[in-house]
Amino acid sequence: MKKILLFLFAGLLASAFSSCVILSPKKYKSLLAKQDSLNKGWNESQLMNENLEGLIAKLRKDTTGLSSALNDMKSRYSEMDNNYSKLRSNSSTEINKLSADLKKREQRLKEVEEILRKRDEATNKLKEKLQQALLGFTQRGLTVEIKNGKVYVSLTDKLLFPSGSIIIDEKGKQALTQLADVLKQQPEINIAVEGHTDSQRITNLGQIKDNWDLSVLRSTSVVRFLTEICKVQPVRMTATGKGEFQPLGPNTSAESRSKNRRIEIVLSPKLDELYDLIKQ
Repeated sequence: MKKILLFLFAGLLASAFSSCVILSPKKYKSLLAKQDSLNKGWNESQLMNENLEGLIAKLRKDTTGLSSALNDMKSRYSEMDNNYSKLRSNSSTEINKLSADLKKREQRLKEVEEILRKRDEATNKLKEKLQQALLGFTQRGLTVEIKNGKVYVSLTDKLLFPSGSIIIDEKGKQALTQLADVLKQQPEINIAVEGHTDSQRITNLGQIKDNWDLSVLRSTSVVRFLTEICKVQPVRMTATGKGEFQPLGPNTSAESRSKNRRIEIVLSPKLDELYDLIKQ
């Protein structure tokens, strides 16, 4: 470009020299001014060209960076989309699994509720049968009630035993015989016989050392009578002694102590079916 300008300037000089041999100072200055103007324009053009080249290089670099960022975002989006698809698939599988498990649990709960309903129904019927069978003994210290899904037949010691004795008397045998008639008709019922005493210390009872002994021996006497005389299946029976430690009331009066001295026959339905469901 510079060569072109110099060539043009030389042409102008040649033209000037060809038109007249001697240039005037004014003409000469004008030509010098034009040369300076052309040089200045050339320098400005070069500077603009350099600026443009720098801007183009920067734009190329920015374009390369944006392209790389765009590719990275596309890759991340693709990865997220794949993860979402997997998550949705897994979630669907888990939801189906949980739904099936919930249905299974609901079915099991219904089965348990049905078993408990049948138990309560059987327990109420048993209570009614026992109350009818033992109606004549209610005035002698016999009660029948339901607690925690079990039937409790409570007999005071005076209904079964002479004072301080472990031998069942005649009225006690009569009550237990009528009780056994009902129990033999209910083979699905487990039977626990519990002996209870008051807190008074044992005196002059031979080999019976304390209330523990008395409560256990009285419960075993009842179990033996029910199994050996009344022929209730022994496999259904359990004998335990509670001593003085589960009183019905305070041992502060003769009446209260009399209530605490008792035999409780606890009747509970077999729940094998329920236990099998729970184990599952």
